[in-house]
Amino acid sequence: MNEIGLIPDGALLIRDGVLLEVGATRRLENLAEARGAEDVNAAGRVVMPGFVDSHTHAMFPPPGAEGLEQAARLIRATNGQRLEMRARGYLESMARHGATTVEVKTGCGPDESAETKILRVLAALKRDPLDVIPTCQFRLPSNGEDGIEPADAVFRDLMPKLKRRRLARFVDLAWEGGPERYEYYVRFLTAARSLGFACKVHAGEAAPRAAITAAVEQFAVSVDHLEHATADDAPLLAGSCTIATLLPGASFHSGGPSAPARALIDSGAAVALATNFNPGHTPTLNPQTVVALASMRLGLTAAEAISAATINGAHALGRAGRTGSLEPGKLADLLILNASDYRDLAHDFGGNLVHRTMKRGEFIYTEGEVARRDDRLRPLPSGL
Repeated sequence: MNEIGLIPDGALLIRDGVLLEVGATRRLENLAEARGAEDVNAAGRVVMPGFVDSHTHAMFPPPGAEGLEQAARLIRATNGQRLEMRARGYLESMARHGATTVEVKTGCGPDESAETKILRVLAALKRDPLDVIPTCQFRLPSNGEDGIEPADAVFRDLMPKLKRRRLARFVDLAWEGGPERYEYYVRFLTAARSLGFACKVHAGEAAPRAAITAAVEQFAVSVDHLEHATADDAPLLAGSCTIATLLPGASFHSGGPSAPARALIDSGAAVALATNFNPGHTPTLNPQTVVALASMRLGLTAAEAISAATINGAHALGRAGRTGSLEPGKLADLLILNASDYRDLAHDFGGNLVHRTMKRGEFIYTEGEVARRDDRLRPLPSGL
């Protein structure tokens, strides 16, 4: 994760939204394919992959909701156009702060109407302006055995419908409760995999060892949160295909513990970083802030944090073959920063270093000027 492939005085050749060549400027500008190419001058600036935010709650719960039941009712009562407008505002802000691919979760539990409404809105937003990866999050109701029957309906009825309609790529299991739910959760993951879904596990509760074990054994793409994990849990993920997605913004806002990032990386686990953006609980949608928090509080180097927030985030979404790094054949998803050294990202907390954001070879955001006031046209207040 410390090997970021730095190319001093580098250049990129892009055609039809795809990276054709990557390397030293002197070599690329002499290629026959580069003749007549439009030149984009990034002298003195860092050019890097766009951030891949692999864990967000940008759609659910909606702002102002108290509890999951009320949140689901609010979703049902809000028309799809309004939900789309709110989500688009978040996505545009994410683009301004450097995200080029974003995962968005549902979370309405066994409420089929609310879940389907969210996923339809996400389908309408898939490439405008970012690549949006929809995830159906499953949460077993807290009312014990009474919640089993409606929960069973999720993977008996709802999940097959979502798969047929291609509304979700992942299912995310919120692992909550005691050991009595272990067999049920494993059954859910098995059912999801049999339907062809890739699985994620939400492991933000205390003592997440069982959740980590099940995630690895069931070949989950990622196990997320891990604020309550310990260094002793790290070897469980070492060498597995399951990525540990850490959310330092969640710990920062809650004042709770932080995931053992250093132990995970040193043990050989693959670590990704994401914002956990949630308007109510983690109102941070800036991946740069997450990189800075990981460097300042979790012990990651700048290179490790950038790798975790780009290529490893892409792996956590099954997209590493298309995005997450600047390599020939991948999408031209990249950032031009107002920085001459990538390490500036590790300590520029809460700011925005993005000068331009490119998605599929097109600039979707360019830093604008701040309008100057013309004091000659503004009379001074009386008495001054």
